[in-house]
Amino acid sequence: MLDTGNENKGMPLDEALFKDARVNLSAVERRCASYSARRSVKKAHQAAWLLRAVGLIDLTTLAGDDTVNRVKRLCGKAKIALDPTIQAQLGLTKPVQTAAVCVYPTMVETAATAVAGTGIGVASVATGFPAGLIPLPLKLEEIRYAVASGATEIDIVITRSLVINQDWAGLYDEISQMKEACGKAHLKTILGTGDIASLRNVYRASMVAMMAGADFIKTSTGKETVNAILPVGLTMVRAIREYNALTGAQVGFKPAGGISTAKDALVWMSMMREELGTDYLQPHLFRFGASSLLTDIERQLEHHATGRYSAAKHHAIS
Repeated sequence: MLDTGNENKGMPLDEALFKDARVNLSAVERRCASYSARRSVKKAHQAAWLLRAVGLIDLTTLAGDDTVNRVKRLCGKAKIALDPTIQAQLGLTKPVQTAAVCVYPTMVETAATAVAGTGIGVASVATGFPAGLIPLPLKLEEIRYAVASGATEIDIVITRSLVINQDWAGLYDEISQMKEACGKAHLKTILGTGDIASLRNVYRASMVAMMAGADFIKTSTGKETVNAILPVGLTMVRAIREYNALTGAQVGFKPAGGISTAKDALVWMSMMREELGTDYLQPHLFRFGASSLLTDIERQLEHHATGRYSAAKHHAIS
């Protein structure tokens, strides 16, 4: 299991800290536009950033037709994330790994066995993913099942109607019980930001999740119409910064859904560096939820090493 730094023990719900918060959409959009405009890492520096990005990926398969063999292949890719030829061309002496693999609860045991002894985390979605519309006792039982099967991280989904109805006490109670059910596993709380209507709600839900003990807050399931977008990300990381000022706890951040290119990854990493500092570009504080991102990063690193691009189909499953 990865070290999470300062564990978030949560705090009592205090609505006064977020209830009257406002988010200036125009200012958020201007700030987000600046990240890509000022992104300046090139050549060897860009390659170094992309190698770091590989180690921040939760390599994911969450399809209805997932099989044991597919999960085993995914885990193999997580353990040797770059083609050995590319690694040699870059002068790397040991395999580059992803931070974790992310699967459904029924695939956790397969994944845990496949990555045993590597330090790669096993993340399991739970709580009726992706909609979360099952009774709370079943959500808690699903968490316990995944943990008992070997999950070191649990990606839960909240009941979005609690946010829409401004039921902050209900949301706090739900997440608190999920945190307890996780035991020693890390709780990553998916807000489903594409479903909760406004950046103001995103900020409020982020604060409630952290107060309830979330170790990470995550944008999306990847199944919403709108998934990880920079304005939502900025709103969430500003909430993380303010929560850290209140409690001293470092809560992680995971954008997920729609991040598929190396360029996308660099922009998100630039945002994290500028808003929270270089220390946050570590797997215990920042993750990409992705299934195809690794392919493009591998292509870009091959181009850096050889000057040539290969087609995505020439790279192993990612």
